[in-house]
Amino acid sequence: MRLAIDIGGTFTDIVLEHKTDLFTKKVLTSSPQPEVAVIQGVVELLKENKINSSDIKMIIHGTTLATNAVIERKGAKTCFITTEGFRDVLDIGYESRFDQYDILIEKTMSLVPRKYRYVIEERTDIDGNIIKPINKKKFQNLVDIIKNEKFESIGIGFLHSYGNPKNENELKEFLLKHLPDVEVSISSDVCPEIREYERFTTTVVNSYIKPLISTYLKKLDTKLRQKGFNCPLLLMTSGGTLTNVISACNNPVRLVESGPAGGAILATSIAEDLKLDKVISFDMGGTTAKITIIENQQAIKAREFEVDRKARFKKGSGLPLRIPVIEMVEIGAGGGSIARVNKLDQIITGPDSAGSNPGPACYSNGGDNPTITDADLVIGKIDADKFAGGKIDLSKEFAKNAITKNISDKLNIKTETAALAISEIVDETMSNATRVHTVEQGHETSNRTLIGFGGAAPLHISRVAEKLRVKKIIIPTNASVGSAVGFLKAPFGYEVVKSLRMLLNKFNFEKVYNLLTSMKDEAKKIIQNKSDKTEYIEERFAFMRYAGQGHEIKVPIDNEVLYTKDTNKIKESFETNYEKLYSRILPNADIEILTWSLSLSIIDEKSTKYIELDAYKSIKENSLIDFCDYESGEKIKIPNYERTNLKPGDFINGQCVITEDQTTIVVSNNFNTKVLSNNFLQMEHIDNE
Repeated sequence: MRLAIDIGGTFTDIVLEHKTDLFTKKVLTSSPQPEVAVIQGVVELLKENKINSSDIKMIIHGTTLATNAVIERKGAKTCFITTEGFRDVLDIGYESRFDQYDILIEKTMSLVPRKYRYVIEERTDIDGNIIKPINKKKFQNLVDIIKNEKFESIGIGFLHSYGNPKNENELKEFLLKHLPDVEVSISSDVCPEIREYERFTTTVVNSYIKPLISTYLKKLDTKLRQKGFNCPLLLMTSGGTLTNVISACNNPVRLVESGPAGGAILATSIAEDLKLDKVISFDMGGTTAKITIIENQQAIKAREFEVDRKARFKKGSGLPLRIPVIEMVEIGAGGGSIARVNKLDQIITGPDSAGSNPGPACYSNGGDNPTITDADLVIGKIDADKFAGGKIDLSKEFAKNAITKNISDKLNIKTETAALAISEIVDETMSNATRVHTVEQGHETSNRTLIGFGGAAPLHISRVAEKLRVKKIIIPTNASVGSAVGFLKAPFGYEVVKSLRMLLNKFNFEKVYNLLTSMKDEAKKIIQNKSDKTEYIEERFAFMRYAGQGHEIKVPIDNEVLYTKDTNKIKESFETNYEKLYSRILPNADIEILTWSLSLSIIDEKSTKYIELDAYKSIKENSLIDFCDYESGEKIKIPNYERTNLKPGDFINGQCVITEDQTTIVVSNNFNTKVLSNNFLQMEHIDNE
């Protein structure tokens, strides 16, 4: 038996896995103390299924707490210590503007103000040679400053410390000895890669959230043990693998996208089971929507992304983090996203959310701003009596009042029309984000399958699919807790990235072999699997470029190449990948390697129950319900089905609403619905030509 826990901005999702069965629970997130809702939900779920806490063998946890702490600026009081002359790197950034012509441009401010950045005399060169030893006379002065300012966390980032971390380690040891209650993060541990701006920002973010996350995880671990859980607690990382609590406490920056990563893993697993090569994963919860491209049954991965963007789709408007991460776009569009009328009399939604407290107006918890959930309730997408399994009573009257007061009266339109407009605006926002992200990755949307999960995605997915011209949609079972289900499918593993610069024509096999061996040992240490018989999946990549270029591309490195010492194969692999991206190569240019990546994960036996059915039969609805029609704006009657009554082989023709305990699937009149052999719903576009 295993438990998966996903803390979102609005709901905390809990999934209990017992052999082949899954039991689920959704509870409102207790924002000030997230562990309270976790313990409450876990205890209720076990009690409902008559299971003892001692029976649970593993707990897997993902959370958005790290992201929210950065966005809301609710981290620890932090200072940053760097090489003399580089105090302003965090402000200078890329020395560019993300919007060249905006004279009122607003940049994301560093988490550490300039007055809290301190410098020290030292210098290491690009090859890791120490050309100026660290000035230890300044150490005591730094200790006094940190004590006086009452800093809770310290970040240390020296120039070229990825090549030689000696100076950073010396300062770290001194500070830990004299300031045992203060957290210390060094860039050579957090992000040992070339490019000081990304390395410094990643270290600062790690320092900023370290006290909060480490305190939370230790508190949660303690409370779980007090409740009788004696099993390992594992954390989901942004890269899609699992790690232990110690590693998560030391490098919490790797948890920044841990919740959404679970959803991407679920979608990848579904793509494998159904043999789908071109997929868009669409995860819409209470606070945000996340879109991921899955190509050839693999989620696209990256090693850099931005958090806290000031401009929604503008690269460079946020804080760059250099960590292994599943490539995705995340926008403020969820069930709790607030709708309003702007100065141009336009309806806009998000990115701010009503969250779990006070929540949407229909929660009757003091919220008076209209949200997407309020609009969905008024339209008829949500059954007020069955929301969250009947655990939360929704008030349609409160939802109508909020929309009327804040939208309808200002624009002089009917309440139902305003609700349809709110829903249409958020659908277009999500569709546009998907289009932009897909095009940026070099793909199109129309030839892809849309896999939807999260509490709000099934409500909106058919309309989003119409806008993207997608012909097929998959809604898995337990879709409302999709990310938590994905945690249970995640491999236990770790990725290590380190910079070691060299030209390909001067390739030093001994140096590379020693580096990759040490990286493998580091990954094994994090995984902490004591069995000598454990089989690992090992992946190696080099980040390469033509000498003199500003950026590099990711190139797979075959293990055999290093043993045969064949640089020609490395060159061929680089040129193949370069030509794929840029349609040409530079035959006479030197090739340079900057950074190496090695990931280890424990092999997991895959099993699939999916069998293609030969025939489907039409079924009769359970009832007819009121629904606001998108085209006419008038109320109409449409079929309603209970998902628990649907069986493999069932077929539903056209528009309908399918209700289940924790979400609702809304199917437009352009789609037919099939129930697959594994109980997944497959919606197919009706070809009217």
